[in-house]
Amino acid sequence: MTDTAPSAKLTRNAVFLVLVASLGYFVDIYDLLVFSIVRKASLHDIGIADADILPKGQFIINVQMFGLLLGGLLWGMIGDKLGRIKVLFGSILLYSVANFANAYVTDVNTYAIIRFIAGIGLAGELGAGITLVTETLSKEKRGYGTMIVAVIGLFGAAAAYEAAKYGWQTAYKVGGVLGLVLLLLRVGTFESGMFNSVKESGVSKGNFFMLFTNAARFKKYLYCILIGAPLWYVVGVLVTLSPEFGKALGAVVPLSAGEGVLYSYIGIAIGDIFASLFAQVTKSRKLTMVVFLLLSVVSSFIYLGSKGITHDKFIWICFFLGCTVGYWATFVTIAAEQFGTNIRSTVTTTVPNFVRGSLIPINIGFNMLVAHYGMITSGYIMMVILTLISLFSLSQLKETFGKDLNYIEEEAGVC
Repeated sequence: MTDTAPSAKLTRNAVFLVLVASLGYFVDIYDLLVFSIVRKASLHDIGIADADILPKGQFIINVQMFGLLLGGLLWGMIGDKLGRIKVLFGSILLYSVANFANAYVTDVNTYAIIRFIAGIGLAGELGAGITLVTETLSKEKRGYGTMIVAVIGLFGAAAAYEAAKYGWQTAYKVGGVLGLVLLLLRVGTFESGMFNSVKESGVSKGNFFMLFTNAARFKKYLYCILIGAPLWYVVGVLVTLSPEFGKALGAVVPLSAGEGVLYSYIGIAIGDIFASLFAQVTKSRKLTMVVFLLLSVVSSFIYLGSKGITHDKFIWICFFLGCTVGYWATFVTIAAEQFGTNIRSTVTTTVPNFVRGSLIPINIGFNMLVAHYGMITSGYIMMVILTLISLFSLSQLKETFGKDLNYIEEEAGVC
């Protein structure tokens, strides 16, 4: 009886942790994507001319992504030095307040500054949640835990789309309220046992520069970032700029970025289920990534080759695009499993945010290609380049399925 009771309590705690991490990612995705959904309406309402909506919108999203880059560093190091729970509380408070403020912007510069602050806050949510889940669940079940977090979280896109129907200002206010409600749920969460085991030790914790003092460790970190770049190209360029792609394809009716984001994220949620289950069955996260990366090339080519695209075809293609890039949970889990407990939060928080931040150079490169080759040809070229880089990076990483995570990274190498 004494053995069963603690086990049952641990199971309940783990279930609660996965639930709270899932809801946290739900709000994270809502707030991350709300600008993509309300981009045109919000910029139009604050007086931006139609011709300037694309460049001004790209400016704001780039500033938001830069905030994610800085926030990833900040929250990642805090998570390893002070604990994963402190990150969950601090980050959500910051981006909730920023979302309320976003509802009252009246010019582009203020809009960009507040999205930058929101980006810093949003950077902490996923990494801290995934780190807690991977360190708390058994090595056989942690893939299921991260799958649940991703699947529930990705439906935040659907919530953002529905909220936007009541106006862009309402959408931002709803995001702020959701964040504060989630903050109350966080009161019952508990710290990672692996973190507690190294908290009082003299080992270096949350030292971001450890990733650069060892060549093999740095390359592993860089490869973890590069394997996720195609996903954010699909979401941040192919789907977000669907109105512009629609014009280039001769769409029957104007395409809606909001609808594109909604259905692509529904697809990503479903894709995440299949990717996670495929990894559990094959016991290989690398094989799973290869399959989905190749499928994402197929879906992107179908999209870019859809001359005279109709509204219904656009919806189905966005759903298919989402399904084929539904490897987000698998990709983040790979990153978490590659590094020791003392820098795991730093890695797991910075890697997905650096992938999100990769949208900045991707946008720059894409715009340079567009100037010479046009929207459609540039879309093909960029997808091929990013996929090849991702496949090479994946080939350089070791398989981590079922790996014991209770170890630390030493200053000069790996323990």
